[in-house]
Amino acid sequence: MDYEKQAQDYYGKAPLIVLGSGASASHGLSGMGALATHLIKHTDILGLPPTDEESWEQFCQLLSFGIDLESALHKVSVSQELTVRVIKATWSLINSEDVRTFKDCLQAKTIFPLGKLITHMFRSSLSKINIVTTNYDRLAEYACEQERLHHYTGFTHGFFRQLAPPDEITIGRKVNIWKVHGSLDWFKSPLEDIVALSNIDGIPDNYEPQIVTPGTQKYHRTHLEPYRSIINNADSAITAAGSYLCIGYGFNDEHIQPKLIAKCVRQNTPITIITYALSEATKKHILDGNAQNYLAIERGASDDQSVVYTSIENKRFTVDRNIWSLEGYLKLIM
Repeated sequence: MDYEKQAQDYYGKAPLIVLGSGASASHGLSGMGALATHLIKHTDILGLPPTDEESWEQFCQLLSFGIDLESALHKVSVSQELTVRVIKATWSLINSEDVRTFKDCLQAKTIFPLGKLITHMFRSSLSKINIVTTNYDRLAEYACEQERLHHYTGFTHGFFRQLAPPDEITIGRKVNIWKVHGSLDWFKSPLEDIVALSNIDGIPDNYEPQIVTPGTQKYHRTHLEPYRSIINNADSAITAAGSYLCIGYGFNDEHIQPKLIAKCVRQNTPITIITYALSEATKKHILDGNAQNYLAIERGASDDQSVVYTSIENKRFTVDRNIWSLEGYLKLIM
């Protein structure tokens, strides 16, 4: 069928992989809705000045009105101290789920289809694969390690890792994982530098998690290191890519999509999108935009049904098979 050949053609152009929250949701990690509920219950606001307490009350009220988490945090002016507490509460939830997934993967080697995808991509002349993600979790790293593949996230290797340029670590095959919103294992140390700490189950004393939560502080923080360098490297990878494979990505982040969409529109770079449900932003930027070469697949009425949108026919149709999940997509291209 035409869409199958299209999927294989796009995959043959060695895609840059973009991981969104949907890629982690398939492993049971919380999305924005569950995170919002957790923040309301578990963010520590004791001892904050009255202005912060008012801001927090306003934030919780917006959520109760059905406003999504990111919009609510953008509407409310949040101080630096309250932002730190939101970050800690966010870290606590996502880290516990991340560690649980790691323990699961110790029992089941087949838990990460992403690992299978990367291994298959390396059965070629490729020596480097780029992954760009907005996720804080370490699922991409775990997927690489289960496949005995080396990964680079901006730091040296080991348990106490320090910032290192990409060319400091040389290896025959390497997966670059550009985490534009930070990672659960990144911290600001008491010396004010950024380090990455492996195998810890809590935030060390006098260390501050380095993840960028939604809200008004988001764009300020990403102008600082290491985010600035990571985003620059992600931009370079996006610019150089011959195609894109977006997994559970909703096109709601200004750090990734401008260059990606520009290449799809200006240079007709092929893009494949697989996800549980296409976001309105995806439909706006890709399906209803000026992208010329796209294949987008979302879940149908059941797990065993998929809705396919293809630029070849400029229409949508339904197929009675699961090709919207990464496991299902692998059957299309392998």
